[in-house]
Amino acid sequence: MESYATAQQVYAAGLVFARLGAVIMLLPGLGETFIPPRIRLSFALALSLMLFPLLVGKVPPIPTAPADMTLMVIKELLIGLLIGGVLRMFMTSLATAGEIVSLQTTLSFAQTANPMQATPSTTVGTFLGLIGIVLIFATDLDHLFVAAIVKSFDLFPFGRDVPVADAAQLAVQTLAKSFALGLQLSAPVIVFSLIFNVALGLVNRVMPQFQVFFAATPLIVLLGLSIFALSLGTIGMVWIDRYRDLVGTFVTP
Repeated sequence: MESYATAQQVYAAGLVFARLGAVIMLLPGLGETFIPPRIRLSFALALSLMLFPLLVGKVPPIPTAPADMTLMVIKELLIGLLIGGVLRMFMTSLATAGEIVSLQTTLSFAQTANPMQATPSTTVGTFLGLIGIVLIFATDLDHLFVAAIVKSFDLFPFGRDVPVADAAQLAVQTLAKSFALGLQLSAPVIVFSLIFNVALGLVNRVMPQFQVFFAATPLIVLLGLSIFALSLGTIGMVWIDRYRDLVGTFVTP
């Protein structure tokens, strides 16, 4: 290898690839299960080779003990999983919004295979998840992902201990924000369902003989999905803006 690269350069490239590979494995859009593993591995390797010249000067010397070298690799893997995991967690906001909309429109029984998850989910949740992936690439948010990865080497230098406590706090905050955002995105359908069900209760009290369930089910599906379709543009804009703010915390903390 000395004819092509020094041992220090190979060691530095390996550490960069360890972090990037862990991030790419969980990164929304690029780390989905429906993308072949070879494609993801090739992309992580190509990105590591491109970023390696910028980061080679920040890598410490090669440890003399094999255990220290293994510890360095494990630290880089954990930091990569931390960054990718936080970016992946925020995608649950769309799944939460889809689940709530499905419950309010009585469509929660309609399950489809979700290519972004290991288990099936509601059709509306799968639809919103695919819209989120499309918005990421349509708004060039994936470029900001790369900027966040590069900035992470300044936030978490090589050899630094993994901030486990801060990582746990960030994960809890991200999950809380994603759930709150999912509730906010589905708010129009929730308000409609509340008003509609109150009106049905009044009709049932006035006319007990009237078959409210058979008349209300088609209406709540039709009107609920109509309101969801009308608010879909706002849902996409609000979600992508919140996601851009989250990624921006890694780029400009």
